[in-house]
Amino acid sequence: MRSFERLSSLKDYIPLKRSEAGGKNVGLLVDGPNMLRKEFSLNLDIVRDIIAEYGNMRVGKVLLNQYASDKLIEAIVNQGYTPIVVAGDTDVYMAVEAMELIYNPNIDIIALMTRDADFLPIINKAKENGKETLVIGAEPGFSAALQNSADSAIVLKSDNNHD
Repeated sequence: MRSFERLSSLKDYIPLKRSEAGGKNVGLLVDGPNMLRKEFSLNLDIVRDIIAEYGNMRVGKVLLNQYASDKLIEAIVNQGYTPIVVAGDTDVYMAVEAMELIYNPNIDIIALMTRDADFLPIINKAKENGKETLVIGAEPGFSAALQNSADSAIVLKSDNNHD
């Protein structure tokens, strides 16, 4: 017990994460079939670093279809994301998840990692409800309308590009 008597504050011993981005909470949804492709070879750790510039990632979900391999699912879990495997098309499920984030008072920024213009109504609905919006995508095929509608847009370069 004597060792605890000298313990004046847990803060001296437990490293606390500090918010550098003004304490904003970010909800990220990743369109797995659209973005996690071999031709892009994108790294979700880089995406985490990008999100950290905007705020604290409170939700990080990767939507996958039924063809996702066990290795891919394991890699997503190991990187700290929540995989959601959907039978069929992931777009509808991603839209439902996005609407939950829009109406979650604890989320300030809605981030979508996709190239698909189908999610334009989600961006517009998020902005109507006072949320900041961020889209993360890759070329080719990153919707210009999606990029122009969001508050911020980031185009990722794949590891395969040696420009």
